Amino acid sequence: MTASPPLRLPAEWEPQSAVLVAWPHTGTDWAERLAEVETTYVALAAAVTRFQPLVVVAADDAVRAHAEALLRGAGVNLARVRFVELPYDDTWLRDSGPITLKGDDGRFQLADFRFTGWGGKFGADQDDALIAGLVEAGVFGRAAHRRIDWALEGGGIESDGEGTVLTTWTCLHQRHPEQSREAMDAILRDSLHAGRILWLDHGYLEGDDTDAHIDTLARFAPGGRIVYQACDDPADHHHGELGRMATELASLRTADGRPYALHPLPWARPILDEGRRLAASYANYLVVNGAVLVPAYGDAADDAAARVIGAAHPGREVLQVPCRPLIWQNGSLHCITMQLPAGLVD
Repeated sequence: MTASPPLRLPAEWEPQSAVLVAWPHTGTDWAERLAEVETTYVALAAAVTRFQPLVVVAADDAVRAHAEALLRGAGVNLARVRFVELPYDDTWLRDSGPITLKGDDGRFQLADFRFTGWGGKFGADQDDALIAGLVEAGVFGRAAHRRIDWALEGGGIESDGEGTVLTTWTCLHQRHPEQSREAMDAILRDSLHAGRILWLDHGYLEGDDTDAHIDTLARFAPGGRIVYQACDDPADHHHGELGRMATELASLRTADGRPYALHPLPWARPILDEGRRLAASYANYLVVNGAVLVPAYGDAADDAAARVIGAAHPGREVLQVPCRPLIWQNGSLHCITMQLPAGLVD
């Protein structure tokens, strides 16, 4: 019997069938500023559906009807929107949604890691059951579903699609303080079918409660590139730590031994909410078919960040999505989305 082709974790810039989101509602942490954050979700939906379908998880029929009315009112192409009704604690589907592995023979495996609310910071029982609920609802066809009893969030890993995964020691050590780097390296290699794991020991953003998710700091881009959040303000307390992260990135090599081409992102001015610093990371962007969606914060650096990201993803249209409402809850554009590879969703 011929063995099946091996599975791999696709890069985000590979063809997609859809993007997955969950609509905010009064039962989530967005309740206090729901109308404000919904403007971001509507803008995101309008941008995504220009290029591909959008799967929207809604908590119940009332949330679905409300979201549908908002999208219709904004002129969103509802023929490209699919609603699925399921309960959820919050809307950060980058972390509670499926990490999808793909085989060259068309097989898919949904890696369903344990979701702990970012190390027990928040209640997460419904979010931890979300992938199983989506499978039961038939969203993913005949894809295999593998439950993995080990805490990992999608925002904590980056894949180049060729067997290299980039992650941060700070995050995974917080989730698994009893495990060595070598033990975690082996688990990541096995569960993600990765050939090698690259670790960063430096980098953080104030206002980020994920314990330094990689998608707030550094992102793979095609052609051996890495886009990363830099800080060019020596007076800002991030300057030293992000500078050390940049030095680490410069020391990394591709699988064939070449240095990565580095694309530093500009630094937004501090954004405060009642005295609390918010994490305005431009690295938290989303790649879709034919485009890259870039967070905008109403800052002078927004346009420069879009140009850097566009240069790292040549041939794609660059669209800015207003994301200032998102960072009030400590995440941004990439955090609320999960791309679904081509062929996974009919």
